[in-house]
Amino acid sequence: MRKMICGLFISLDGVVESPEKWQGPYFDGEIGAELARRRAGVGAMLLGRHTYEQFAAFWPHQTQSGNPMADAMNKTPKLVASTTLEAAEWENSTLIKGDAVAEVAALRRGDGPDILTTGSPTLVRSLLRAGLVDELGLLVNPVVVGSGRRLFGQGFGELPLKLLDCRTFATGVVALTYTAA
Repeated sequence: MRKMICGLFISLDGVVESPEKWQGPYFDGEIGAELARRRAGVGAMLLGRHTYEQFAAFWPHQTQSGNPMADAMNKTPKLVASTTLEAAEWENSTLIKGDAVAEVAALRRGDGPDILTTGSPTLVRSLLRAGLVDELGLLVNPVVVGSGRRLFGQGFGELPLKLLDCRTFATGVVALTYTAA
C-alpha cells in the first residue's frame, strides 16, 4: 500500500495561502534539506490546480545547477487534480479530471512508491476529511500573516492527530509531522 504524504508551509496563525510572500526569510539550507528528506521515497506528486499552475510556471525554467531541486521537481510524475484545467503540459504531468479523492484512494490501495502533495491546501483538506492522509507535514514559520486561507477553517470539524516527529531549525521554523490518531 502506498502512503499519502502532505506537506505545507504554514504561519503561526494557520495561514497556508501564498507562502512565497512570507516564508522567504525563514528558508535556508536546513529547510531545503528538510524538504529533500521529505521527498525521499516519493514516486509521484499530487497537486491541486493552483499549486500546479504556480509550479509549472517556475520549475521547467530551473536547472539543477541553479536550483538543486529542479530535476526532482521536473522529472517526478505529477498528478494534477482539477475540474477546470483542459491539459497539464508540464513534463510528466497527468490530469485527474474526476473525483480526486476516489483517485487517491485507489492509488493508495495499489503498489508503488509514496505520493506527496506539496501545498494544495484545498486538496489536502479534502484528503484529510476522507481519511486518506498518512502523514501531514507542517513547516511552521515564525510569522503571523494576519489574513489568508487557513488549512483548517471554520466548519472543518475535529481531526485527532498524533505527533510523529518535531524538529526545530535555526531560523525558528518548526517541522511537525502528524498522522491520524
